[in-house]
Amino acid sequence: MDMRFVGIDVSRDWLDVHVVPEGESFRSPNNSDGIDQLAARLRELSPERVALEASGGLETLAVAELSAAGLPVAVVNPAQVRSFANALGRRAKTDTIDAAVIAAFAAAMKPPVRQLPDEATRLLADLVSRRRQIIAMIVAEENRARRATARQTLKSIRRLLLALKRELESLDEEMDGHIRKSPIWLVRLKLLTSMPGVGEITARTQLAELTELGRLDRRQIASLVGLAPFTRQSGKWRGKSFIGGGRSGVRASLFMAALTAIRFNPQLKAFRDRLVAAGKPKLVALVATMRKLVTILNAMIRDNQPWKSA
Repeated sequence: MDMRFVGIDVSRDWLDVHVVPEGESFRSPNNSDGIDQLAARLRELSPERVALEASGGLETLAVAELSAAGLPVAVVNPAQVRSFANALGRRAKTDTIDAAVIAAFAAAMKPPVRQLPDEATRLLADLVSRRRQIIAMIVAEENRARRATARQTLKSIRRLLLALKRELESLDEEMDGHIRKSPIWLVRLKLLTSMPGVGEITARTQLAELTELGRLDRRQIASLVGLAPFTRQSGKWRGKSFIGGGRSGVRASLFMAALTAIRFNPQLKAFRDRLVAAGKPKLVALVATMRKLVTILNAMIRDNQPWKSA
């Protein structure tokens, strides 16, 4: 019997579903009742994979409920699916066509099933994400304050900045309390922050948004974060290597941690300095330091060992 693969195109109100190899297409409401009915229907099909595109959070409910129903759910990168569609010559784009392309992509690529974080980890991830948003608002208001000329405008900005900073303090306290409820998180937080350059904010981000830390090898963890370079080469021509994709929030926190580490962590400073001395551009050396940093953190969690200087 042929293996079945299901592609689901997610919109705010609907889930467009396509099943291969049968070619069956149908639509289900994107709400709890509709997803329950969809889960029951898909269980009868026993699919090898149920693939959905990451859709800015619109897919969250479907991913959670279909996974809870025991279905093998994979969340796929929309850019990869679009490139796959272009390779197939599928230029048209409708919800039904997109669902069929996602199903074909799942059948061809067999993307890995995503293990959902538990409720506590999801809450911590939400708090970390909210903290990032508030910091962005603070930076925006501080920039407006520098340009403000009217006294009343400046007073308004300062009032809002005060409220935002109070909310930031409240969020930090809430995250601290949340982490202290979990003995495992407390241990991991202590392990991560034992490394010079890694503060509590970076550690919290890893715990919330990189739950695979300690369970993958060094190449896989670097790729997941978006720090694995990909090369461009054809014949004798060699283009520059680039990084991309991955988890931008985690990568941003590692960027700040790497900037601190090359000042206060002798091992990572020496690593970065060797690269610069060998002629690597400073930004390339910094990215390499970020990659080394996350692979060390991965090993520390895997081995349950704190930082040890060489």
